[in-house]
Amino acid sequence: MKTSKISTVCIRILFSTLFLLVSTGIHAQLKYLQDVKDLPPHPRILMLSGEEQQIKANIAADPTWSKIHRSIIDECDNIIALPAKERIVEGRRLLSVSREVLRRVFYLSYAYRMSGEEKYAERAEKEMLAVAAFSDWNPSHFLDVAEMTMAMAIGYDWLYNRLSPASRDAVKSAILQKGIDPSLKRGNNGFLRSTNNWNQVCNGGMSYGALAIYEDMPEFAKLIVDRAVESIRLPMGEYAPDGAYPEGYSYWEYGTGFNLMFLSAVTKIFGTDYGLSQLPGFLKTPGYHENMVGPTNLCYNYADCGSGAGGLSPFMFWYAAQTKNPSLLWLEKKHLEADRKYIGNRLLPAVMIWGSATKVDGIQPPAELMWAGRGANPVALMRSSWTDPNAVFVGFKGGTASSSHAHMDAGSFVMEADGVRWAMDFGSQGYHSLESKGVDLWNKAQNSQRWQVFRYNNFVHNTLTVNDQLHLVGGFADLSSWSSAPSFMNAVADLSKIFEGQLSQSLRGVALVDGQYVAVRDEITAADKEVTVRWTMLTPADVKIKGKNSVELKKNGKKLTLQVVEPATVTMKTWTTASTNDYDDPNPGTVLVGFEVKIPARTSAALTVKLIPQSAKKTGAKVPELKAWPK
Repeated sequence: MKTSKISTVCIRILFSTLFLLVSTGIHAQLKYLQDVKDLPPHPRILMLSGEEQQIKANIAADPTWSKIHRSIIDECDNIIALPAKERIVEGRRLLSVSREVLRRVFYLSYAYRMSGEEKYAERAEKEMLAVAAFSDWNPSHFLDVAEMTMAMAIGYDWLYNRLSPASRDAVKSAILQKGIDPSLKRGNNGFLRSTNNWNQVCNGGMSYGALAIYEDMPEFAKLIVDRAVESIRLPMGEYAPDGAYPEGYSYWEYGTGFNLMFLSAVTKIFGTDYGLSQLPGFLKTPGYHENMVGPTNLCYNYADCGSGAGGLSPFMFWYAAQTKNPSLLWLEKKHLEADRKYIGNRLLPAVMIWGSATKVDGIQPPAELMWAGRGANPVALMRSSWTDPNAVFVGFKGGTASSSHAHMDAGSFVMEADGVRWAMDFGSQGYHSLESKGVDLWNKAQNSQRWQVFRYNNFVHNTLTVNDQLHLVGGFADLSSWSSAPSFMNAVADLSKIFEGQLSQSLRGVALVDGQYVAVRDEITAADKEVTVRWTMLTPADVKIKGKNSVELKKNGKKLTLQVVEPATVTMKTWTTASTNDYDDPNPGTVLVGFEVKIPARTSAALTVKLIPQSAKKTGAKVPELKAWPK
């Protein structure tokens, strides 16, 4: 009966494959894997049999790696006592279940391979059999299927020689029927044509499934992996030219992370990644990720990013090894040496593989204090020091609200000094909290409901607003120049297209001056009518207006002065961050501060603001016109 069940599934898959070839234009002629025959025996995904020894040697030689290993093992002991996950859907997603299953199975499989203790294999087997019995893995939200398939594939491959024949059949059948088969249907496989993280995650998950069950259906498995090698080039093209990831920090972790899981597995098995890692910008992107985190360990959390806290990224170890640049691990070293916060990372065991040749004590800080990159969401990141916890840090972006997960935040910035983030970004609100109240969250039309969500529009970002209007969704702000000159580190963005029809020109420059303070300068020209321009900054600090042009911010016993240099006289204001929409999250402990100016038709004006920490010295220098800024 078991053999018959698997055969039925295989026949179904073969018919689905024929449908795939006809309906989606994917041809049976393989483009990349045509010469592939046999694969290495199980285990083969990420770590071949015997490669555990390198990890064990690193654990024995380095107390930091020993601590990470011990943390994973201890967590596995905690997992053993937990009941297997159930198929509980939240709104339209099973994703939280899939992610926890991936974490459990990856951890437990690692623990078994490193220790040989049966209890870890038994608990992983229990989890996989429970998941195999689910009615489906929620293909209507295909990320759920992708992560579940990856979990099952790792467990099947790494525990293959330990699983009973019945368990193998059950897991293999689930991988085929509930994982890969749904990806052959046009209604589910839009990820193949996507340029965002969905492509990276879903192609990664499907490929893991195919690599796990290769012996049973080799030609079909090659088709799935070949399809992924071709398709994943689309989101990998988004890293060009400099490595800035359009979807922001947390989606860099998600999309890039699963992309690297894919590349690492393919390279391990086939000896090549088919040139994917050499695509423009892809090997530059770890510089983006590292520089996105400030001295407070908060990331520049623009777009649909989470709370802003930076955490251990296993993927940076892959990049450090590939580029032979251990300074990429400066922040990771701190996370490794800290407490067990990293234990929630579902892909944590991968760091033991990618970091197996890394000596933590030898990691030094980066030499450069600035990183800038163009792309769909260009960004510039500046700091006064990598080692001083009180360093000045500023992140500044251009971009467009039309890109994946974007907000109306072109021209926005974050800033910190003296261990405080003074200029902040809310980041995202939980999707389910909005979707459950009927918010049309994913429509990005100019007048869509997405832009009524309080945290998503330009009114609460650290940018300009003209005549109380939304930014233009179709507008794009590029970085027109930047410089890492130590005395005047800066970047300039052209925001003119964001305000087309209202302003004929809008240039914004942000500079870190002498490593002491930040200057923000706007040079704008009104179009054919008078306009009112609002300058705003979101802050978690206590705000006290000190005069016509000055505001004092206090936080954690520290002070910062917001000084308006131009125009000569403005009226400083604050605005509430409490929304009147019942679907918006509350925003306690925050306030908007800034000012408004009127600019007559066809008239130019400059707005210059200094953000001066209490530790800054020599802050009286004049901020020059943008055309005189170093390039």
